[in-house]
Amino acid sequence: MQKPPSQDNPWRAVALVSAIGADLVVCMLAGYWLGQLASEWAGGKPILIVGGIMLGFLVGVFSVILILRKYTGGSNG
Repeated sequence: MQKPPSQDNPWRAVALVSAIGADLVVCMLAGYWLGQLASEWAGGKPILIVGGIMLGFLVGVFSVILILRKYTGGSNG
């Protein structure tokens, strides 16, 4: 019986999708937290919370790109 190549393991795909989801959530929560701190410091401006969430999202997307590059081995195709 042949063992399937490690690239075709479905658990590897599950781990990748879980890591991407967890990464986005953690980055957005960190952005919310930083935005809330900035909002309290600036006197309660909610736009800073929104800015923090957006910044967290952008950091999360960048991190997902790094995860996918690591998963694909850095290839472009």
